[in-house]
Amino acid sequence: MNIRTERTSDIATISNLHYAAFKDHPQHPPGAQPVEHIIVERLRACGDLTLSLVAEEDGVVTGHIAISPATVGDNASNWFLLGPVGVLPHRQGHGIGSALVREAADRMRKRGAAGIVLVGDPGFYSRLGFNNYAGLTYAGVPPQYVLAVQLGDTAPCGDIVAHAAFSPDAV
Repeated sequence: MNIRTERTSDIATISNLHYAAFKDHPQHPPGAQPVEHIIVERLRACGDLTLSLVAEEDGVVTGHIAISPATVGDNASNWFLLGPVGVLPHRQGHGIGSALVREAADRMRKRGAAGIVLVGDPGFYSRLGFNNYAGLTYAGVPPQYVLAVQLGDTAPCGDIVAHAAFSPDAV
């Protein structure tokens, strides 16, 4: 597997990948269409796709991860939100998502990021270094699903405010 920065030629593939990865996903109401591909497109269009990595296997893009700016509490600088991360359905469970998360965190650490926050499955993300932090919240999300990895000196605390692309009204 090769993990690399997205190329312009990957954009349609990334969109199709996220649609397939999240179609009929249990986090969506039955029959609802996925929106994750739209979130990535909006982040890219706004110039706020801080990091966009793809996983390739034998020249085929099988996974993608997006990182975008976020505000955490009173700290509007140097915090980032992980997501969406998607893997083609027939390749899920083969370590591609984990490899993308690890690589994204490593690259953000090297860039001097204070940390990365996300909303996700604690069973999956805790294996990758993400934890719950007291006082870290995301509106409408149960606290056990609000996770972060601290990359700098300051622990995350307060409300997470994601890019407007994540707003239900935006998608």
